[in-house]
Amino acid sequence: MFYHVKDLQYEAKPDRPDALFAKQLQEILGGQYGEISVAMQYLFQGFNVRMDGKYKDLLMDVGTEELAHVEMLATMIARLLDDAPIGDLEEASQDPAMAAILGGMNPQHAIVSGFGAMPVDSVGNRWSADYIGASGNLIADFRANVMAESQGRLQASRLYAASSDRGVRDMLSFLIARDRMHQNMWLAALQELEEKEGVIVPSTFPSEDENKSVAYDFYNLSLGDESSAGRWAHGPSIDGCSTFKYIQNPKPLGGVPHLQAAPPYSFNTNPHIPPQLC
Repeated sequence: MFYHVKDLQYEAKPDRPDALFAKQLQEILGGQYGEISVAMQYLFQGFNVRMDGKYKDLLMDVGTEELAHVEMLATMIARLLDDAPIGDLEEASQDPAMAAILGGMNPQHAIVSGFGAMPVDSVGNRWSADYIGASGNLIADFRANVMAESQGRLQASRLYAASSDRGVRDMLSFLIARDRMHQNMWLAALQELEEKEGVIVPSTFPSEDENKSVAYDFYNLSLGDESSAGRWAHGPSIDGCSTFKYIQNPKPLGGVPHLQAAPPYSFNTNPHIPPQLC
């Protein structure tokens, strides 16, 4: 059960309205790596954990915090949209500064949401549940979480650099710092899990069913051999089970595929069936 505390986790108040930046800020709200995505990802991972204890609690803690970030960004976007023009657009466009606002703002902020935030990215794509991953395997999920936090911090940092508004920068600075914590947190949880379960997912796949003859080969499949200098090409494998091997010119392990003809009722192109033109 959730309940809502009316105070924001951190202040979200710009120095001045800016409808263009409101559109840009939508990316870290409703984009692929935005706060809606990480909130739903962590909560569904938590809902799906089939054991009690610290990992489920961790996911519910952080998923709930991300909901707070959704509210902060929605509040900031609404305040950035204060005084956005919706009157006589032809008259307003005579002012170069106003024309820039009209040309750059998301018109749906005025038409659809009534000067409020929307679950969309910076170019208006609707937020999608396709963005989230909740597999039931915590190592796989926590690795996805590190990636999501890395992308989120990167995008928030770019937005910080694009703004001169002290209030906007103050809020983004908080979110960037929390992304630092969350990256460290997921990496710490991963380290703990990997020490217990290994680094390969899934670790429980039957050894006798896996084709181990190719499990540690690195294939050079592009022009040049610079990749041979990597840690992944020589020495002990990361899982400690074998040794990496660099294959300069890997040979195909299968033959040329020859498919049987499609049935006549598929009407595929088929040279073995004579045409019936008349």
